[in-house]
Amino acid sequence: MTQPPPTPPEYPEPTGRPDQPGAAQVPHQAPPYPPYPRNPQYPHHPQQTAPGASPYVPPQATPAPPQYPTGPTAPQPVYPQATAPPPYPHAPAPPPYPQAAVPPPGSPLHPHHISTDRGRVHIAGQQRRTDAAAFGNLLLHLPNFLCSLVVVTLVSLLLGKLGILLILAWLASGALVFHRPTESALARHLLRLRYPTPQERAKLDPVWREVTARAGVDGRTYELWVEDSDSLNAVAAAGHIVGVTRFAMNNLPNGELAAVMAHELGHHVGGHAWSGLLGYWYALPGRIAWRLLRAVTGFLFQVSRAFSCVGVAFFGVCVGGLALATITSLYGLPLLVLGMPYALAAVGRRSELRADRHAAALGFAPMLAAVLDKLHQQEQLRTAALTAAHQGAPVPETAASRLLSSHPDYHTRLHHLQQYLQPTR
Repeated sequence: MTQPPPTPPEYPEPTGRPDQPGAAQVPHQAPPYPPYPRNPQYPHHPQQTAPGASPYVPPQATPAPPQYPTGPTAPQPVYPQATAPPPYPHAPAPPPYPQAAVPPPGSPLHPHHISTDRGRVHIAGQQRRTDAAAFGNLLLHLPNFLCSLVVVTLVSLLLGKLGILLILAWLASGALVFHRPTESALARHLLRLRYPTPQERAKLDPVWREVTARAGVDGRTYELWVEDSDSLNAVAAAGHIVGVTRFAMNNLPNGELAAVMAHELGHHVGGHAWSGLLGYWYALPGRIAWRLLRAVTGFLFQVSRAFSCVGVAFFGVCVGGLALATITSLYGLPLLVLGMPYALAAVGRRSELRADRHAAALGFAPMLAAVLDKLHQQEQLRTAALTAAHQGAPVPETAASRLLSSHPDYHTRLHHLQQYLQPTR
């Protein structure tokens, strides 16, 4: 007996929208996952539409996609970090080698010690000369000399007929530069020098004989003097004065002391010492008159200030007229005098380089370089003390002070010695 074929299962019809008429209403099937909250529905008031217009349908909010649970996060494996290689033992540093101690200045083992045992000495035929620096010094002092001559002439007018004797005596007074008693008075009272003691002379004389023997100069022509000072310095003045400080005599090796003396001898041999003193002497009346004029002018200016602006203006007109008349009558000579200090300082720096060259040519170049280094250190200490006195604020050097300096700086002098410091081939 045959059975009827099985009837296929009936599936529910899809649910329609509730606002469509005739849609079948089927019961809502629960989703396999728990429901998530949706956006809340707010009530809305029905809006009145115009006749013939379609009714307003509010937009439906798009439901957020469901979040599915994820499995537990697997921990990341921790890999071992590469460790630094162990430090390998290094070879120990070699012990410092002991430095050779520098012998004291008076020791014969000092590198700048020289032998002063000399036999026969050759004396050159020409003991002095006038080089370009000395000639330029005299030439630059010519305007000062003419101004002093005008001052002496004005003073001689007060003496009547004896005034010409005053002018002649002043012109002949320049010979006192080479007068030994006058030089001695100049060294004692102006330069503050003294004669060396027997112990000091025993130290200075052998070194001076070595220096003059190398230069071919008769050392007995000059006189050695000592200055009681604790700084490194020396001086060459007038026609026969060579002075060194007590510090230089007691703290320098005899080779460096010889370099200092050879430098001062270079000033004498080149004519720098006597020409500078001669120019200073003939410029002295003009200098005195200039200082008196400045003092009188300052006093009159203070008096004119008591009469307010009118007095100051009157004073300025009088002084300006007098200065203009003086410059016009002297053909602009006073204007040249204003620039002479800078020109004389430049010539003085040139004479210092020539004296350095004279000492280096006698074989004292390494010793002179060592002395210049000590002078540079001494200047640095002085600058540091000056900076500390101004509460740490550095004191800048102005351009005018550099132009008025009578000595070149350390690096310039050392640069001009390089040709004598290089080893000979």
